[in-house]
Amino acid sequence: MNILQINGSARSEGANSTRLADDIVARLRAAKPGATLVLRDLARDPAPLIDEAALAALFTPAEQRTPEQAARVAASDALIAEVQAADAIVLGVPMYNFGISAQLKNWIDAIARVGVTFRYTENGPEGLLKGKTVYVAFARGGRYRDTPADTQTPFLKTVLGFLGMTDVRFVYAEGLNMGEDAARQGFAEAAADIEAALG
Repeated sequence: MNILQINGSARSEGANSTRLADDIVARLRAAKPGATLVLRDLARDPAPLIDEAALAALFTPAEQRTPEQAARVAASDALIAEVQAADAIVLGVPMYNFGISAQLKNWIDAIARVGVTFRYTENGPEGLLKGKTVYVAFARGGRYRDTPADTQTPFLKTVLGFLGMTDVRFVYAEGLNMGEDAARQGFAEAAADIEAALG
């Protein structure tokens, strides 16, 4: 098994979403001795931003790209290759202002490329990143699961499914900023979610 762990927090140390992602990865590796792990911490090693220069590079034919454009495309190619090689993907996802972090959004933008990770057909779009299991570990200060305020779950389900990743399993640690008892309950609920996701 090839595991890809993406830590989506803006913090490289002490993030609750990373703690959950680490727990999932440890369980996966215990169940699959010999599993390989690629760890990408987006706080330390951010995905490149999609800006005007990036779009120009991506839409320029490979043989016509400047060295700078070639380097920019290669940076995204490396991220895509990590996803393509993975059997299991573990995402550590904090909630920032009801959405995902800018770091994680940049990573999604980098791996979503027409003709490579998805394509348009006469029957509609087709995701090309198939046959993978994705574990999404949410860490939230409040409690939003199954409410209209949870914009993260439907967004990630949609975008991952669009790319062909339809086996997506969600883990929720909520109420982490609502006092010690609430935080303990939140981590206990997450542990139960992990058990169910890996069962």
